[in-house]
Amino acid sequence: MDTIVMYPSVGITHILPMVELAKFMEHHHPNSFSTTILVTPHPFANSAATDAALAKLSATTPSITFHHLTSTQSLPSPPPSPQSPSLFFDLALHNNPFLYHTLETIAKTSSTSGGGAIKALIIDFFNTAALDVSATLNIPTYIYFTTSAGALAAVLYMPTLHHTFTKSFKDFDEEFEVEIPGLVPVPKSHLSNSMSDRSSKFYHHFLQLGRQMPKSKGFIVNTFEMLQERALKALSEGKCVESGTTLPIFAVGPLTGGSGYSGGAGNGNGSSNNGSRHECLSWLDSQPSQSVVFVCFGSMGILPAEQLKEMAVGLEKSGQRFLWVVRTPPVEAEDQEEPSLESLLPEGFLERVKDRGHVVRSWAPQFEVLSHDSVGGFVTHCGWNSVLEAVWNGVPMVTWPLFAEQKMNKVFLVADVKLALPLKWSETGFVSAVELEERVRELMDSASGKAIRERVTAMKEGARAALSVGGSSVVALDKLVALWKSGV
Repeated sequence: MDTIVMYPSVGITHILPMVELAKFMEHHHPNSFSTTILVTPHPFANSAATDAALAKLSATTPSITFHHLTSTQSLPSPPPSPQSPSLFFDLALHNNPFLYHTLETIAKTSSTSGGGAIKALIIDFFNTAALDVSATLNIPTYIYFTTSAGALAAVLYMPTLHHTFTKSFKDFDEEFEVEIPGLVPVPKSHLSNSMSDRSSKFYHHFLQLGRQMPKSKGFIVNTFEMLQERALKALSEGKCVESGTTLPIFAVGPLTGGSGYSGGAGNGNGSSNNGSRHECLSWLDSQPSQSVVFVCFGSMGILPAEQLKEMAVGLEKSGQRFLWVVRTPPVEAEDQEEPSLESLLPEGFLERVKDRGHVVRSWAPQFEVLSHDSVGGFVTHCGWNSVLEAVWNGVPMVTWPLFAEQKMNKVFLVADVKLALPLKWSETGFVSAVELEERVRELMDSASGKAIRERVTAMKEGARAALSVGGSSVVALDKLVALWKSGV
């Protein structure tokens, strides 16, 4: 059987989207290809958590082979900082010789055992350095862009912006807006970190991405036509690439941990780590329909203690029911104990809100929460997976972006498709209790909130249609598979 090889960046958060794509492919084109996902060792992270997750995935998705990249734990020279945003790019370039060896080995093993060829290599955009390897081995390579089509348009347009302007966008006047094909105008304050400062290494990594990615055979994007028609049209017409080159764009989303095409790769039953149903779902069972605001900032969204206290005041004064996931701010010393929830929040807060509010430490099964009938709003950091999960479940949003491309996602949600209300923040990024109180109340109990709810309900139906037989995302996958079978 012919093989599709997937090459995510390091870490389980990059592996899971590839798993979802592989399951989507197997669901609609069973036994067409075998799928191998390459696992790259992380030089700084403890591998135990990743190994445990992979063991679970291997048991639940036997159609996927996980192959550890033949590599060493050595680092590029000079070694990157664990906190450096350039880490993933540096590691990808460093691992190219090991990738070459691994792809050669997979191809030879398949050939000698009577199997087929490697029909395509699908890479994470952080691993664009792999294009040099796949070109040498003559393997058609596609980039799986797991964030929005708008973010892809922005990256591809960076070379044009770089030649058009001579100074960093961070140095422009506050009211300056950047025009990018397929996007509504983006205020310079809402550009991703990678686009703001021309002097940063991160900027030049993404500038190089914009130049290198058009060398691929095409883009697979985790979105769907109804949601991002404007950006997908600009991309397909070549308006974002400096040379005007048009590349195939395959919008195959929304692929999340519970989109229903094959059960998802995550905890589809809302289980906690010990296998029991998470207690927050039991709490939701006792709440009225669409009455609860879910407040969660993803796996990396950690806010300072001062902001947590301010949020508590805003949620309490809003008068709305809420489920809030609180992640503890980092402790100063390794041997320092994590503070209790009571110490992080205003005195007496938990007791005062116990009849209408529920606070969870660190983690909650987000997809299961958003799909619960009691949930009627979502205060989100605007990470793309969170956006797709909210859309899939028809939950209107309040936007609180934190980093990366999340502010650009906020502009898209608020100004373009109008599925969310914006939060205002100070120059330091601080959100006041009054602001949070007013936006939460507006979302849950106002005419504007009702209009957003109606639009997101319509988009929910569009998401389900996209993943149905004959839907736009399934048709896009069919075209992609046809190309692979033809050897393109």
